[in-house]
Amino acid sequence: MVGTGTLLVTGGAGYIGSHTVKYLLGQGEKIVVLDNLVFGHRDALPLDKVTFVHGDMSDAALMDQLLADHQPEAVLHFAAFAYVGESVTDPLKYYRNNLAAPLVLLEAMQRHGCKRFIFSSTCATYGNPVKVPMDEEHPQSPVNPYGASKWMLERVLKDCDHAWGLKSVFLRYFNASGCDPAGEIGEDHDPETHLIPRILMAATGEISEITVFGTDYPTPDGTCIRDYIHVNDLASAHKLALDYLRKGGETTPVNLGTGRGFSVNEIIKTAEAVTGKTIPVSYGPRRAGDPPELICQPAKAKEVLGWEALHKDPREHIESAWKWMTGPRQGRYAD
Repeated sequence: MVGTGTLLVTGGAGYIGSHTVKYLLGQGEKIVVLDNLVFGHRDALPLDKVTFVHGDMSDAALMDQLLADHQPEAVLHFAAFAYVGESVTDPLKYYRNNLAAPLVLLEAMQRHGCKRFIFSSTCATYGNPVKVPMDEEHPQSPVNPYGASKWMLERVLKDCDHAWGLKSVFLRYFNASGCDPAGEIGEDHDPETHLIPRILMAATGEISEITVFGTDYPTPDGTCIRDYIHVNDLASAHKLALDYLRKGGETTPVNLGTGRGFSVNEIIKTAEAVTGKTIPVSYGPRRAGDPPELICQPAKAKEVLGWEALHKDPREHIESAWKWMTGPRQGRYAD
């Protein structure tokens, strides 16, 4: 289903945002991207195919101008800071950017009558698991300001629905990974904290080694287990969530994952098989707040959105990321 209006994508020059923009363009959608380029990359966007606005959601005048000029039928919101450790040491930065700034956008949406919102949320809103796999009814008890800021915005969106009819889908991602299979865009964070790109950085020699935090977890090989969801699968879920709202869907949370977990050691071994290189590894103590196992229960995504992950084998994630890391851009944008 293609709508008749424009889509406003906040944070569309970032990792997941840019992959979603590429996917939506392929589906015939008309896109306006708003990004402050703090972490996003202008180079990640096809500037001949989208309207790009360099700016920040906290700018009320700009938000009013954007909504008036483009009259978007929906907003897809990716713009957030996402470094868990930094959120603990600098919580106000996270509450300002991840919670306060979107309120300015939402106020403009209310004034201009835009009532559809796709929210890039996170399984971090659940906190430590009380059951695995985790479904949408799992208690939400975030253990860091990053997760809390996302959980709080979910609550704001529910209240906006009650007050003025805003309809939202909260897409709670598990571990986003992989890159565009064509190698045109990819994952370029500074600093890079995600496991798969760091493993590949160790393979290329960009970093000296990968550190595994904890080998004594109650898992088969003692290392943490996570559910890795390919970025292209995340992109398709945003389109299906948009179509769900276009058909009159109600505000709802939806988990995005594969329903399968892989340990840190398994990911390292798979990366060695993909790259043909031995990954230098050091082993350290557990990190505070790292649960042994996080696995998604994705049944609701299939039931409500008709979505299911296509890339369930982490080898595909690693192969696409390796293609980006060793391609013409060497895993880095020019800007």
